[in-house]
Amino acid sequence: MNAPLLAALRGLLGEAHVLAGDGLQAYETDWRGRYRGRALAVVRPADTAQVAAVVRLCAAHAVPIVPQGGNTGLVGGGVPDASGTQLVLSLSRMRRIRALDADNLTVTVEAGCVLQALQDAAAAHGLLFPLRLGSEGSCTIGGNLASNAGGTQVLRYGNARELCLGLEVVTAAGEVWEGLSGLRKDNTGYDLRDLFVGSEGTLGIITAATLKLYPRPAATLVALAACADIEAVIGLLRLARARFDAALTGFEIVERFALQRVARHFPQLRQPFPEAPWTVLLELAAGSEEDARRPLDAMLGEAASRALASDATIAANSAQARELWQLREAVPLAQARDGLNIKHDIGLPVSAVPAFLREMDATLAAAVPGVRPVVFGHLGDGNLHYNLQAPERMPAEAFLRRHEAGLNRCVHDAALAHGGTFSAEHGIGALKADELAARKSPVALAMMRAIKRALDPQGLLNPGRVLPHD
Repeated sequence: MNAPLLAALRGLLGEAHVLAGDGLQAYETDWRGRYRGRALAVVRPADTAQVAAVVRLCAAHAVPIVPQGGNTGLVGGGVPDASGTQLVLSLSRMRRIRALDADNLTVTVEAGCVLQALQDAAAAHGLLFPLRLGSEGSCTIGGNLASNAGGTQVLRYGNARELCLGLEVVTAAGEVWEGLSGLRKDNTGYDLRDLFVGSEGTLGIITAATLKLYPRPAATLVALAACADIEAVIGLLRLARARFDAALTGFEIVERFALQRVARHFPQLRQPFPEAPWTVLLELAAGSEEDARRPLDAMLGEAASRALASDATIAANSAQARELWQLREAVPLAQARDGLNIKHDIGLPVSAVPAFLREMDATLAAAVPGVRPVVFGHLGDGNLHYNLQAPERMPAEAFLRRHEAGLNRCVHDAALAHGGTFSAEHGIGALKADELAARKSPVALAMMRAIKRALDPQGLLNPGRVLPHD
């Protein structure tokens, strides 16, 4: 216990916002229950000046800091390790929407602002903030940016990086970089914003951001289609792109076994047609529902005539659209109810997806007979969640202990061989730090380590995440 530091922190933030001792499990455990650490303390600053002061105190005492937003990450990047020496810096009190400029289509928010609160604020002005995630009711903007979150509308609007125009960041020295620009064009030196987006709190602590907004579509249409194989799915994607171009805002896929998990754990969610090898969810943004429904119906009819879809339905209203989305969003929740599983967040060229899946079917059957792939994700941007569930009657814990390393190697080897990546949208965190060190080129790793040393010479910002301990 670092009593002098804790006393200084209490003097700075007040007794109520420096938490120590027992009862910190919500901050020390990730939402999957996979990472459980022990914090020296949890601090909850109210503003950027307090964040900077906390960082300066920690630097003086050589105490590592783990920044934490909504603690919804999937790679162990936002919880402390087991040493009891790391300070968790929660940004949960910094929730303000500082400014919304409707003419400039920008909004400036603090890092602890919950994504759904930002979406609602934009909607109240007739605007759209298009980042959409299953955890949007609890994840925060700072964490979204720190991990460069993706979600279901990357196909049209891009990742969190593409939605960010400017940042406010507290550096490892406890200084504040004021970079909250709302400009679309600003070529004045190195792009510091992109350095911090995706850095997972290892280079600086994001405290606020200026983000892009968009005009809110007058209408949104959602359809579900059944496909016989992955080649038909890709043919349907090709057809939808040709017919709708930028109006196609979502193209999600769910394989049969994944929907079976949803049916088992969430039987109240109605599945519109009998099981199919692949189910596709499409979303369109339109000027009016009437003008879009006919072209969408015609496109699905063409898909059926070309054997790209065996069945399809278009949501009749917003309630039905929500029900269709719930089928897709319930997949990870259903998996969680089945117990721990091996998660993969891979990215591939869309054209390489069929070959990857065929290769993995053969590889997995030989490596672990009976292993059950749970495949779903954002096919429109090539991001698959290729998760693996234990064979029947094998306990999940034993499955991970015996097979996780080998199956990670199989999946990641295949993804990279097909021109892909082993981390598309979840980040690196602690889970994949060794994988990054093993698979990134020596040149890339040397540059990353040089940046880390330059911006965090004491190595106190989220140590062991992204880059493993040297």
